[in-house]
Amino acid sequence: PTPAAPWTLLDQFEKAYTLDHSARVVLVARSMSTARLVNGALEEKPAGYLEARHVVYVADIEKMPSLAKMVAVPAMRSANYRIMLDQTGRVAGRYDGDRETVQWLELEGGSVVREKRFSDAGELQSALEALSR
Repeated sequence: PTPAAPWTLLDQFEKAYTLDHSARVVLVARSMSTARLVNGALEEKPAGYLEARHVVYVADIEKMPSLAKMVAVPAMRSANYRIMLDQTGRVAGRYDGDRETVQWLELEGGSVVREKRFSDAGELQSALEALSR
């Protein structure tokens, strides 16, 4: 497995997060429909749910029109989970996914060891539930 070079992104509150070895899964959403899918899997979950499972969620908003960003980013602040905002696609671009599915990247020591793709919120929720804390 190739080690993922560490990256840093700002979340929806402009707080920086740097990928480190404690992360077990990186979720990547590259479109509004995949972001809605992630939200569907998480909306009933308590705050801290992703952190407890060492899951990092990256939303690639590079292709979102700037007007939409002005509305979408503040709206993301109502989510009770962190969303790392990839404004330029420089992080999501490393992982070679698509815009139709949510990419699930399992990490060990910072390297991607397994990849899955989800197009169903229920299946994504089940996979998240299955991650032991």
